[in-house]
Amino acid sequence: MPPLRTALLQSSGWPGAVEANLKTLDEAAARAAAAGARLLVAPELFLTGYAIGDAVPELAEPADGPGARAAAEIAVRHGLAVLYGYPERDGGRIFNSSRLIGSDGTRLANYRKTHLFGCFEQEWFTPGEETVVQAELDGIRIGLLICYDVEFPENVRAHALAGTDLLLVPTAQMHPFQFVAESVVPVRAFESQMYVAYVNRTGPEGEFEFVGLSCLAGPDGTVRTRAGRGEELVIGEVDPEFLAASRAANPYLHDRRPGLYGSLA
Repeated sequence: MPPLRTALLQSSGWPGAVEANLKTLDEAAARAAAAGARLLVAPELFLTGYAIGDAVPELAEPADGPGARAAAEIAVRHGLAVLYGYPERDGGRIFNSSRLIGSDGTRLANYRKTHLFGCFEQEWFTPGEETVVQAELDGIRIGLLICYDVEFPENVRAHALAGTDLLLVPTAQMHPFQFVAESVVPVRAFESQMYVAYVNRTGPEGEFEFVGLSCLAGPDGTVRTRAGRGEELVIGEVDPEFLAASRAANPYLHDRRPGLYGSLA
């Protein structure tokens, strides 16, 4: 299989302005497609903005709502898969979710954040209950997590055991926790032998200051592409052949002894 060229959209868009954010997504998709990307990943809650306070219920929408339809049109128009974060309404509950849409407009996967960070998220969102959500894209098994989820090694290892090749992590990672983007994410990729695309917001937004530093980390623990601190679109490649060779050379999953780990749960 050829490498999957993947574009990371580091942007905070326009908090509270869904149409403006969709326009930003559309423009990024055009640039990514022109660079040969087959997948575009946008940050956590990109559809609405993160620091939207008590506007969460107003801006939340169903998984197949107007935002999903607009994102599907973008994916089809530019011929690449798109992942974006959004607040998902399901009955009386609201989830911090991400949606993966294929290049033909097919809705491939929907993931609800399982580990909520801080007072804002815990006030407005219900935690998801499904740890491993996956989809197939160009022969590569894609897994989904959101931001704080990746800081729990159990989550990433669960994906490794389920065969995830590329873990997509839309995020809203803020000061002073930039060490997560700089150090934790590459280690997660190495210890669980997968690619990890960590895609952050950037700059001040309400009470938060997002640090950027989005990256695509490889299974050897090296960063294939890294954004700076501002608005940026960066592109890297997920190489299935390199992944297979790395897994053969680094037998963490094979050498596990699960019988010793029962107390961890």
